[in-house]
Amino acid sequence: MNSPSRKPSAESATRLDSFWMPFTANRQFKGRPRMLQSAEGMFYTDTEGRQVLDGTAGLWCCNAGHGRREIAEAVSRQISQMDFAPTFQMGHPLPFELAEQLAGIAPPGLNRVFFTNSGSEAVDTALKIALAYHRARGEGSRRLLIGRELAYHGVGFGGISVGGIANNRRAYTTLPNVDHLPHTLDLERNAFTRGLPVNGAEQADHLERLVNLHGAENIAAVIVEPLSGSAGVILPPVGYLQRLREITRRHGIVLIFDEVITGFGRVGAPFAAQRWEVVPDMLTAAKGLTNGAIPMGAVLLHSALQDALMSGPEQQIEFFHGYTYSGHPVAAAAALATLEIYRSEQLLTRAADLEEDWQTLLHSLAGLPNVVDIRNTGLVGAVHLASRENSPGSRGYEVFERCFREGLLVRCTGDIIALSPPLIIEPGHMDRIIDTLGSVIQRTA
Repeated sequence: MNSPSRKPSAESATRLDSFWMPFTANRQFKGRPRMLQSAEGMFYTDTEGRQVLDGTAGLWCCNAGHGRREIAEAVSRQISQMDFAPTFQMGHPLPFELAEQLAGIAPPGLNRVFFTNSGSEAVDTALKIALAYHRARGEGSRRLLIGRELAYHGVGFGGISVGGIANNRRAYTTLPNVDHLPHTLDLERNAFTRGLPVNGAEQADHLERLVNLHGAENIAAVIVEPLSGSAGVILPPVGYLQRLREITRRHGIVLIFDEVITGFGRVGAPFAAQRWEVVPDMLTAAKGLTNGAIPMGAVLLHSALQDALMSGPEQQIEFFHGYTYSGHPVAAAAALATLEIYRSEQLLTRAADLEEDWQTLLHSLAGLPNVVDIRNTGLVGAVHLASRENSPGSRGYEVFERCFREGLLVRCTGDIIALSPPLIIEPGHMDRIIDTLGSVIQRTA
């Protein structure tokens, strides 16, 4: 007869070795796991039964909060009705309906949609569209792609090539014909600015230098995040994006906004392009498109880009690109349900209504030990901590880990603590985020 044994914990019952976790120090994590098992509204519950206030909307994606029954029911209905249908030479109604709805909330003129499965795929798709567009117009010499330092554009080879985060690039080969603009982070002049920084719009003029260096006739596209989230909430200086738009338009260069993070209400409008009144030729989206429930991405583009590829015989495939799951019926059902929530609860503009209170609370952390900058816009925030000598990133990680143990989920990017709570947040949640984070920073040497 076997002797009775203790009931194993969730962590020990689930072996952790087989799953190679993305963007994670696997040995560190598996030595002291942080495991979530359920979510509802503004909160996760971990495997020890502790409630954890979500200060990051999952991973910048759960804008409408967690456990939305409307999305779950839409997914359940669709997977029962039709689990999959191809969109290569075939179709089904949902992606057509979804594309129409996205065009309805997009910046003016961006009325064509190409579906992908992630932000990374959306970026690589947008870059290929830009190259194909110029070639179709007889300007095949336009092959150069321009990104920006400290940019994150996903993990495809196109994305890491135009991206500017060193650790995402250094172990791999990158594409040729790529150059980079300088980043816009300027602590010396802009530290503790409330909202968009007032200094730095002239950084956009570096694009003119690259035009002079490479020749406008050789440059296909410029891609930037309106707000660089993964690098630690690096904001565009006032007038910077407008200046990029002026230069790209003058030289016939396609301008792409990577709005995987900023899309769907994060900065107080459906897209950052609308909040900051700059219309690109294309923008990429993902994350909040389905509220994080099902993987899905999209490229929204001006009809002129698609039209340029429609000049051959009707029976000819115009763009040799796509994914098995482009416009997947279950993902499209999730996205349509998500957009209805955004509409009915007016979430796409709610960040603008809460921005001032959020800003005031965030900046109340100024003066705490080791805080060297605070940045904010919409419902996004960053607390920039000084790095420890010979141990960069360790202070940020310690704050992140302590916050979790005390019931708050934040993001750490090196020594920068990033916040992007669900758009359903209420004042009490904001108070709790700031109180917990401030207490942890105060106690972290």
